[in-house]
Amino acid sequence: METKKNSLIEGNILKSIIFLSIPILIGNLLQSLYNLTDTFWVGRLGAEAVAAVSLSFPVIFLIIGLAGGVGLAGMILVAQHKGREDKENIDKVSGQTFLITIIASLVLSAIGYFLTPSIIGWYGAEAGVVSGAVSYMRISFMGLIFVFGYSIYQSLARGVGDAKTPVYIVLGTVLLNFLLDPLFIFGWKFIPAYGVGGAAIATLGTQAVALIAGFVVLNSGRKGIHLKMHHFKPDFILIKKIVKLGVPSSLEQSSRSIGFILMAGIVASFGTTILASYGIGQNIIMLVIIPALSLSIANSTLVGQNMGAGKPERAEKIARMSTLLGFIFLTMIGILLFIFAPYVVQVFVPGETEVIKYGAQFIRVAALFFGFIGINMASFGTLRGAGNTSITMKIAWLSMIIQVGAAYFLSKYTPLAQYGLWMGFPISSIIGAAIAFTIMMKGDWKKIKIIERPKQ
Repeated sequence: METKKNSLIEGNILKSIIFLSIPILIGNLLQSLYNLTDTFWVGRLGAEAVAAVSLSFPVIFLIIGLAGGVGLAGMILVAQHKGREDKENIDKVSGQTFLITIIASLVLSAIGYFLTPSIIGWYGAEAGVVSGAVSYMRISFMGLIFVFGYSIYQSLARGVGDAKTPVYIVLGTVLLNFLLDPLFIFGWKFIPAYGVGGAAIATLGTQAVALIAGFVVLNSGRKGIHLKMHHFKPDFILIKKIVKLGVPSSLEQSSRSIGFILMAGIVASFGTTILASYGIGQNIIMLVIIPALSLSIANSTLVGQNMGAGKPERAEKIARMSTLLGFIFLTMIGILLFIFAPYVVQVFVPGETEVIKYGAQFIRVAALFFGFIGINMASFGTLRGAGNTSITMKIAWLSMIIQVGAAYFLSKYTPLAQYGLWMGFPISSIIGAAIAFTIMMKGDWKKIKIIERPKQ
């Protein structure tokens, strides 16, 4: 444990960033394969099935974002306590974070299940799309406790610097999901063909396996967290602190999902082809910006641990280097994706010429601006790690409003049509990155205290 601690709060900063970022990147890439696997197999049912899943994803991401905020709050507190090597508070924060999550998941599952038809109806999509979307979303809501639970485990593990164990768990469950998807979508022997809903059934089952594996690790106590029953006894002062940090983070993540929902509503008015193109393009964009997200998470952990250890100047150096790495790496990925966009889209909808055309068009408009996403996410990671989750929430909401507003205006009131839809992404990315970077460089975040710090 001492070696791991020193590797994150002492020594070479670049090495510390890489040490934590790479396994987080691998884990996030594998996690995203759940959605891409669903899209891949559902794509064999046709454009309507892909559009149905495209409608469902934003709503599901919105709900998962609520859990993600609690997970980020837990990760920040765990990271800062880890910086001080305060093992009892690491375990206590972990238990209380799980307690909040279990209650929230059960409530949201019930609400979401019954509201699904109304939510899907709001989009005004074509009849062939609606039934598949309702089936997929309802089954997904039934499995929220597993999705939420594993998300929390992963965040807490990363907070103590254990980014590798979640990778092994996700690798196994993603492979299992790839095998189960076609069985439940198309049927096999005694397993009925559930169509679009079958993809959600497969994901539900594999997420349950992931959560069980995570609890086995936590129960062993070998990876920096050792949960016992008394850690789940409600501590309302600590719960209040987690909620105070977590609610802005939840709202931040939810802003992106709400943006997806609003965008999907606008895009749906252009027909099933454009909607399917947008859905595939959005999934690919989410995949390729995962390096920036991974760097952001690693940045939060590193900044959190160094702030907890009383080393704000080292935290600032980490922040600057992470931002530079994010910009360079995402720009390189964007250039590659710009060149190969049609071939990438074709993997998911072979033979769907129009969907490939417009999907590639969307990706190419966005790709050359990916570097600004790298700046934005690295800056967000710094501010979150220090405990300033409210400012990242405000920037995220502003960016979402700009994206949706620009997309609506440019697509509806200018000759750009679908090009106007695509332009919302780069416009909001540039503005959001500029604001987040400016605030990070100002440095006020180094004065924030969310736990008692050791004297330097």
